[in-house]
Amino acid sequence: MSWTISSSLDDFRARAGGFLAAHPAENTVLLTISDRLAASGPHYYGDGVPVFGWWRAEPDGPVAGAFLWTPPFAPRLGLMPESAAAELATELATELAAERAAAPAGSAALTGAAGGAAATLAFGAAWAGATGTTSTVSTKERLYRLGELAAPPRPPSGRSRPAGAGDRELLIRWFAEFAEEVGLRIPNVATVVDDRTAAGQLHLWEDGGRPVAVAGASAVIAGMSRIGPVYTPADARGRGYASGVTAAASAAALARGAGEVLLYTDLANPTSNSIYQQIGYRAVEDCVQLAFGD
Repeated sequence: MSWTISSSLDDFRARAGGFLAAHPAENTVLLTISDRLAASGPHYYGDGVPVFGWWRAEPDGPVAGAFLWTPPFAPRLGLMPESAAAELATELATELAAERAAAPAGSAALTGAAGGAAATLAFGAAWAGATGTTSTVSTKERLYRLGELAAPPRPPSGRSRPAGAGDRELLIRWFAEFAEEVGLRIPNVATVVDDRTAAGQLHLWEDGGRPVAVAGASAVIAGMSRIGPVYTPADARGRGYASGVTAAASAAALARGAGEVLLYTDLANPTSNSIYQQIGYRAVEDCVQLAFGD
């Protein structure tokens, strides 16, 4: 069994691209991040140097696992066996220890990991064993795939429309509020809003001529599009706007040719898990985010 770890996005896409595309649901985050890095450069998510990896069970066998890491964010594990995840944690711990010894001030810190629950928990256990630190589940998520899109059972008043340049300040504020609410870091919020608006990926729900909710639908990559973020400001909640705008963004993704439309929910939020199922989403796998400590 063997991992190849590289700082070359081109090598990663050349070696692991077929594997990612063959399993677009489980590898959805890797697909969207690598696509954005290819379009916008290696420092789109931060100043750190991205790290990529692919795993083969046999030296000349097909790729059967992949991950990427864009510091300061935690590594994201794609589809892989638990044994490969544990091997990866041990290998990264060894490499980072060597980097810290050589250049303590310039080495990246690995503060957590995220991905499918089984592989990520195996990674966390191996990391804790290799480093003598703790591994704690900070968030439990569920990945959903759209089956047949259905209208919300209680359709909200209003209508959907694509976001435009005139919505920029509102969207920047909403993205910042969303990130703070869910504990997510979004570097360069204005750039993200501008890029996604220009690409037609952001959809607003309006009621009485006033925007009341937003949902994004990522570019279609390997036949896959992922919904997110979905955000309704606190004073507009409880009226079905999230269901309406998510259904609209999902329909837009389908219209753009997506064969699989995906989204993540926080398992601590029963409302979101319920409303997405009501419009046709079905569970694919549970995922976790881990935090590493002393």
